[in-house]
Amino acid sequence: MVALKFEKLSPTEETEVQQWITTSERLKASPSDSSILDKLNSHLTSRTTLLGTKASKADVAIYDSLAPTVKSWTPEQRTGEKGHPHILRHLDFVQNSGLFGLNINDTDKVKVDLDEVLYVKPPIDAKAEKERLKKEKAAAAAATAGAGAGEGGVTTTLVDRTKAAVETVKDAAVEVKDKAAAAVGATTEKPKKEKKEKVPKPQKAPAVATPPSPHLIDLRVGHILKAIKHPEADSLYVSTIAMGDKPGTDDTSEYEGQVCRTVCSGLNGLIPLEEMQNRKVVVVANLKPVKMRGIKSCAMVLAASPKLKEGEVDDHKGPVELVTPPADAKAGDRVCFDGWRGEPEGVLNPKKKIWETFQPGFTTTDGLEVVFDGHLVKEAGKEEIGKLTTASGGVCTVQTLKGATVR
Repeated sequence: MVALKFEKLSPTEETEVQQWITTSERLKASPSDSSILDKLNSHLTSRTTLLGTKASKADVAIYDSLAPTVKSWTPEQRTGEKGHPHILRHLDFVQNSGLFGLNINDTDKVKVDLDEVLYVKPPIDAKAEKERLKKEKAAAAAATAGAGAGEGGVTTTLVDRTKAAVETVKDAAVEVKDKAAAAVGATTEKPKKEKKEKVPKPQKAPAVATPPSPHLIDLRVGHILKAIKHPEADSLYVSTIAMGDKPGTDDTSEYEGQVCRTVCSGLNGLIPLEEMQNRKVVVVANLKPVKMRGIKSCAMVLAASPKLKEGEVDDHKGPVELVTPPADAKAGDRVCFDGWRGEPEGVLNPKKKIWETFQPGFTTTDGLEVVFDGHLVKEAGKEEIGKLTTASGGVCTVQTLKGATVR
């Protein structure tokens, strides 16, 4: 792979390469895993290589893992309706392109018949699609109008009331003008101007001040799809975590068919890397993203550590345990402290110090349940203890640490 040494990759691309190498190892162990194959095929739909256009060792790793299995794929598995044609195309590119310097004998290559295409996704009828979107928009507008209708079916939205008031003023002005014109023919006295009736401007509802509360912190279930060591920092891991974001959300990317965020955590040396793979965690999802040694971190993984005694200094030597959500929880599920449920803020304003105010109340019980202790934070408004639970009541826990600090 002589050509590869000329490929200059950014820290983010290096991280992605390592993530794909981890996927190749999973495929080597289970080359028929349909969930991984579907996500890989989807990823390659609009890409020549795993990074888009740049060649990397990740492409070779995927080839090495899949080529022996793909050789025996049926035509249906290759290019059928539920096949993986983009994986086949990628493998064919890797084995034949000089970018990778593989020099594979023709007898050892994956045989690809370019004329054998069993299924082609039908094109979208642009006119029909435009008509469908138009109907959906009209239906949504009708539903909105129906919701704003008053008694007798008369719509009384703020916009309509304002328009009606403006029309009233216009009519009054015309009437005054007509009277003035008639008066000019009957007398030389100038008619007194009639004052126009002022239309009161609709008053804006005063903004409701939301009192500070733990529910403003967006705690969610996250699924770590991959974790690697940070290429520039010995104490950091870089994880790819799905946490329920919608496609197109800022600071997200697609990985294995899921919308994910990149998260840096200072857990290297405290939690084995293998324990960070393919597992559920709890994340703080609305902290302001920060760059950590060249890689933007867009959330934080919650973990527990022993509470420091008065006068002690944190030596960052552990032990540390990840907060574990209930087994049936899914990526993106919100978790809240009982007694402090509510909608979170979008992105926490660092100046308001919401996280810094309420985090000292995050702790664990003798039963190893994660809770918020209102006794420890006066701003909580009540001296109660609430468990960190999902909407269905499942409780988040730790393995062994009692009375710990959770952050």
